[in-house]
Amino acid sequence: MDLATILGILVGVGLIGGAIYLQGMQQGTNVGVFLSVNSFMIVLGGTLAATAIAFPLKEVMRLMTIMGAVFKGGKQEVGPLVDEIVDMGAVARKGPKDLEDALSRVRNPFLRDGLQMVVDGYAVEEIRDILGTRVEYREEREHTEANLFKAMGKFSPAFGIIGTLIGLVYMLKGMGAGGTEDVAAQVGGGMATALITTFYGAVLANLIFLPFAEKLLSQISNKSTMQNMITEGVCLLQMKKHPLIVREKINSFIPPREWKRMEPGTGGGGGA
Repeated sequence: MDLATILGILVGVGLIGGAIYLQGMQQGTNVGVFLSVNSFMIVLGGTLAATAIAFPLKEVMRLMTIMGAVFKGGKQEVGPLVDEIVDMGAVARKGPKDLEDALSRVRNPFLRDGLQMVVDGYAVEEIRDILGTRVEYREEREHTEANLFKAMGKFSPAFGIIGTLIGLVYMLKGMGAGGTEDVAAQVGGGMATALITTFYGAVLANLIFLPFAEKLLSQISNKSTMQNMITEGVCLLQMKKHPLIVREKINSFIPPREWKRMEPGTGGGGGA
């Protein structure tokens, strides 16, 4: 589970809720005024409806699955993956049969597919083209998922304003029908009710939908970096480069503080 996402939502809800509670205590106002089923229906229902219009229905139906991916997280530890690629490099230098026998030990499916291409005798250019195409179209699919949440982040404040306008219409209509007595109380109460919908729209957009979109974009970037690193490593393995060269090359894809160095006495014999 991605603890940062869960913690961020809990802290955000806690701080907003705490501020509402403290303000209510200071003014002697019931915090229940912030609870409105009608407002929530307008914002969430309208946002989902607009999203269904803007995106294919099959993408909208996967909304809960995509949200699960946000909470699950997607950043893999780089160090073990670098070690695994380098270890496979030492195996690949022995021969295709040894590499094929070692495939069952490879945990990363993208790396396993690339190594299978090495075993099958694909040329370096073919491996780079096939794996690069997979990365490209995976990015396109996942960007659609991120754009779905971006769209919801744009739609929800708009429907919050729509809900506010609906509330204002009813408030003004009620004032016109109810005479002039205590107009200030009617305006104040009506405005408070109307603005709750805008509040819901702003909170959903800026605490849920837009942060989810940014989280997905971050996961896409991390996954692409990882897969490009694997692609480069597999191509070096096909060229039977020395494990030291493989390690130094794939270190280029990660921050210097995460670089993995060859331990003394490892990495096999002579260079390529």
